[in-house]
This record gives sequence, structure tokens and C-alpha cells, in this order.
Amino acid sequence: MSSHRLGGAQLLVIAKEPVPGKVKTRLSPPCTPREAAALAGAALEDTLRTVARVPVARRVLALDGAPGPWLPAGFTVVPQRGGGLDERLAAAFDDAHRLSHIPIVLIGMDTPQVSAGLLADAVSLLGSHDAVFGPATDGGFWLLGLRAPDPDLLLGVPMSEPTTGEIQLKRLTEAGMSVACLPCLTDVDTMADAVEVAALAPRSRFAVALAGTAVRS
Repeated sequence: MSSHRLGGAQLLVIAKEPVPGKVKTRLSPPCTPREAAALAGAALEDTLRTVARVPVARRVLALDGAPGPWLPAGFTVVPQRGGGLDERLAAAFDDAHRLSHIPIVLIGMDTPQVSAGLLADAVSLLGSHDAVFGPATDGGFWLLGLRAPDPDLLLGVPMSEPTTGEIQLKRLTEAGMSVACLPCLTDVDTMADAVEVAALAPRSRFAVALAGTAVRS
């Protein structure tokens, strides 16, 4: 892959400010709300720092909440818009596209194990495909890349369901798009997920934060 091709795209992260009681609520119990928020914050920081290592033209954070010390330099922050997650994803793509009319690769904050190389691959694949899709083990998706945003590709897709990824991928293919698929990754939703992901990235901030909780699995 060439740095020129990577430089002609942008990486977009959609995330929530890691506030106790508002993030990773499915981890409480066994975690306390503060511990769950610490895990979410560590996952977000791992994700942002990985994104910062990929040589792209622009890095955007679509944020629900306020930026904190976990935000590295070099990100343009835009507020999330919309109600359901499908609306917020569509709006995030639209806002990033308004900032720069170049291909967009979007990820969330729940895969701290993602590597800069995998994100670079996703960006590079948009040079030869209309879309890039990263399925998640829970039936959703952890990454979606589009050469150009189209709200119809996302609006109405039921989110956080076992069929979310299947329906989203079908939307892309039925629109006549060529789609490249990436490896399946685990989103951190449950404590079992957290333990699995921490084992995959033992030197991550996320793994350190999990080791610091009172929970033992």
C-alpha cells in the first residue's frame, strides 16, 4: 500500500465521552460504573492513538460529550447528531464528508485491539472498492468504509442486533457497491469480551485498566 493512497482518505471515530453510568453499562455488574467508564476510556484512548499512527489526510472524532485529556492532537472533533445509532452514524459520515470530500473509514471505540496496519489496509482497499466492511463477532460490525457517504446506506438498519452486520452488508451489496471485507473482530460489550480482547492486546491501556479492576474472571 502506498502512503499517497492512504493520504487521500480520512479516519472517523464515533465515540462517547467515558462518563460513569453512561458508557459500557453492560459491564456493571460485575464492574462498578466507575470501573466500566475507566475501561471505556482506556479503549477509546487505545483506539485514538492507533488511528493517530495511520498516515491519512484527516482524523475526525464524532463525539457524544466533551473531549478530555484522552484525546491526542491532530483530531477534528464534531458533535454527534441524530437519535438512534443509525442516524448518528449517517450524520457522522456526512459531517466528515463536509470537512473533506475524500473516502472515509469509520470505527467505534469498542475494539482497542485494532492495529494501525489493519486500519491502513481498510483505507487502502477503498482505492479499489466502493466500501470496506469489518464484521464483529456479535453479529454487528466494527468498521465501515465508504468512498462517499449516502444516508440511505445506514438509515433504518437495526443496530445492536445479531443481524445488524448481515443487514448492513446487504444494504451495501444491494446498492451495487463493490465491498471488501476485513477480519472479524470482537467488540467489547460484556466482561467475557473484555477478557478476550485484553488477552489479544496485553500491552494496551485497556488490558492495564482491566487488570486494575476488582473483577476477576
